[in-house]
Amino acid sequence: MGTLVGHVASGLVFLVIGLWQLFNHIKLYCQHPKSYRPPIWFPAPKVRHLELYFIMTGSAIYMILELFFANSRHHPLDPADWTIPSNHLHNFEHATISFALFIYAAARGVLSFLLAAFALTIELFIFYLHSTDHAGVEWQYHWLLLIAIDVCLITTVMGIGFPTSFVVGFVRSVSVCLQGIWYIILGVMLYTPRFISKGCTLQSDDGHLVHSCADHLALHRAKALVNLQFAWCLIVVAAISLWFYVYMAKKYPEVPDYECQAANGDEEDYFCESPKKMDLEEKSDNFLDVGKLFKPKDLKR
Repeated sequence: MGTLVGHVASGLVFLVIGLWQLFNHIKLYCQHPKSYRPPIWFPAPKVRHLELYFIMTGSAIYMILELFFANSRHHPLDPADWTIPSNHLHNFEHATISFALFIYAAARGVLSFLLAAFALTIELFIFYLHSTDHAGVEWQYHWLLLIAIDVCLITTVMGIGFPTSFVVGFVRSVSVCLQGIWYIILGVMLYTPRFISKGCTLQSDDGHLVHSCADHLALHRAKALVNLQFAWCLIVVAAISLWFYVYMAKKYPEVPDYECQAANGDEEDYFCESPKKMDLEEKSDNFLDVGKLFKPKDLKR
């Protein structure tokens, strides 16, 4: 992930998932505010598990790239003694995050909230104790990334205790979007020479691109600019999310509540029918009670 392409690609995956989640959370709440109880993932119209397939495909591709294409030998281990090379520890850490996300998506509804929290915990743990030993400007970007991951993890765990809370689902979706956007900003601002802060340079250290600032004043200025970028990003994401909620509330007004029943024993597979329609069908199934559906006037006619 320590490249421009790696961060931007990861950010796009998180951003797409976050936007899909945000759209479905708002739509479900606007149409059914009284019976709002969202799942951790949402089925697609034609391909039901498209969201999970997307996560699994992205995670698998990323694991392969990190382990086999991130080094010149295209081999994750040292051929001399079959150990992990020190300069490739970060590739294994990034692949571990992808593997945790792959496990969550592959479970397909079995303890989904717990597995999602597990995957986010792995991501938080890996980035907090990163072997690359982030310092200076690079660490400032990753430390702010941990805030977005923390919010996403907390709201995921809260989703277990508060399954009908729209605020929890809304904030979780926004935090996933924020995480994806910050990944993209991180990659562009760290690995594009023209965006390097004044007084700092981009240098190669043991095969990794790192920031090096001339003095403490240049480093302080660079960190302050990173903080401003995160604050501006947070404001823009919050404003767009609120606008999107207002827009969706107008486009998808509330509809009558429906009684949903589980089908085939899968908590994600359900069908909804109008209570009045279901009551009419139950009455019409009994041959002896058919006459009760008609008024005496209708029978005399």
